[in-house]
Amino acid sequence: MVYAGDMDDRPNILFILADDLGYADLACYGNEFIQTPNIDCLAATGVRFTHCYAGSAVSSPSRCTLMTGKHTGHSAIRDNFVLAGGIEGKKGQQAIRRMHLQESDTTIAEVLREAGYRTCIVNKWHLDGFNPNATPLNHGFDEFYGWLVSTSYSNDPYYYPYYRFCNHELINIEENANGAHSKHNTDLSTDEAIAFIRRNREHPFFLYLAYDAPHEPYNIDDTHWYADMPWEAYTQRYASLITHMDAAIGRILDELDSLGLRDNTLVVFASDNGAARQAPRETLRCVGGLRGMKGQLYEGGLRVPLIINMPSCIAANEVDELVYFPDMMPTLAKIGGASDYMPTMIDGISLLPLLEEDSLPIGDRPLYWEFPGKQRAVRYGEWKAVSVRRGAPLELYRLSIDPNETTNLALLYPDVLDVMDSIMVRMHTPSPNFPENR
Repeated sequence: MVYAGDMDDRPNILFILADDLGYADLACYGNEFIQTPNIDCLAATGVRFTHCYAGSAVSSPSRCTLMTGKHTGHSAIRDNFVLAGGIEGKKGQQAIRRMHLQESDTTIAEVLREAGYRTCIVNKWHLDGFNPNATPLNHGFDEFYGWLVSTSYSNDPYYYPYYRFCNHELINIEENANGAHSKHNTDLSTDEAIAFIRRNREHPFFLYLAYDAPHEPYNIDDTHWYADMPWEAYTQRYASLITHMDAAIGRILDELDSLGLRDNTLVVFASDNGAARQAPRETLRCVGGLRGMKGQLYEGGLRVPLIINMPSCIAANEVDELVYFPDMMPTLAKIGGASDYMPTMIDGISLLPLLEEDSLPIGDRPLYWEFPGKQRAVRYGEWKAVSVRRGAPLELYRLSIDPNETTNLALLYPDVLDVMDSIMVRMHTPSPNFPENR
């Protein structure tokens, strides 16, 4: 499975990322309402991870860990907003500051491009902050089709955009002119992804397809899948955004089949964090029984689906070991024969031992998250310590018997809590962009 021959033998890599998709929003993760047949097929014929954690509970830091292999104790971006550093801009009428990926950061796109891959990102980057010089084209991607935070109207209106980046150029989607809802962002992104695959079918590629779905506002006109369900309109739209994305993924898989590329393409599917507060979490049970939501370091904000699929090389399996987003860079680099181009300082490890036919355990290691000065958490073996409010004492949960974090054991196991606290202190590096006392 690891590249050992000439360039033509390297697997293509397609990484699909949903936005604010809850851990239990997919049928293959237990959802009883939302139809996701194509993703379910990927899970049935690939490796389905039951304990995968996002890099953070919100978008920018989570995607930063995915791209750089560094957890939020070390990464440049540790929250969606900063109190110092970064660059000031506007969100609506409000002045805010955002941090951006640094020139010194090495991304998985840079690593794979150095090894000879053609690289492309479609749709959401969210690592530019308000810096127009921190685009995907500045960080290892040969091609970019989508929107940027630093150009606020480049995804306006959400899901039916009139503006869109085509590499450096901001173009118009004429089908959506004058407020028309003719070209949904999911369809637009899928068309761009398929076009990239067709152009590069003779050459190994890394395609990072970062859909908006099902991030709010839940804006989709076609809800026919759930027209007969006794739900509020926003619930129908939320479920439809997911099923519509699933159908789009089916289009891409069909295209890979028709081009004869499926056997040599690794497909990865995940979500950037848990379901949002606005999601119909009770009606659709988006996080199952997990506690918390997007923005919180409880399980419901961090635990996400992860599926890795390449039936020609990877046997179908279910993996219960603890993995998280910083592991993606070393895993993809190893699979793509690009390990020699990896930066030396990363926090993830290769998951290849879990994907091979005689899979081997990777062993216990701490997984760490922080929103500096506000929240912090560590998972180590069966234990998790977490605080989700500024200044609040650490809570302690034994997830092997209490996966929903219902019973705080901090007072019963002070020695365990001390160990977890010391791990968090060790895994945190101060950042001038995220002062902890503000």
